[in-house]
Amino acid sequence: MTVGFVAFHYPEPAHFEEFVDRVRKVREVMGSAPGCLAVDCWVSAEGDAVISTGQWESEEACAASFAAVASADVDVAFDERECRPRHIVKLLSV
Repeated sequence: MTVGFVAFHYPEPAHFEEFVDRVRKVREVMGSAPGCLAVDCWVSAEGDAVISTGQWESEEACAASFAAVASADVDVAFDERECRPRHIVKLLSV
């Protein structure tokens, strides 16, 4: 069963481009992990959210990608640069 996620991030306007760069760096790390099928970075048409998406061939592959991010030198901190909490949805194929 493939697994995925969609994560909505809401950076403060002054940090929007910086946040897009942060998500792109995370994408590079996640995407290089074995079993990762796709990882991408999107912005909402309204310009208020950065959306990250991912898809893996298994739960284990997904966990490995997140572990790679945790051990990499990438900024994933939630702090005052974001104006509201992230909304993360985990997906399972049917």
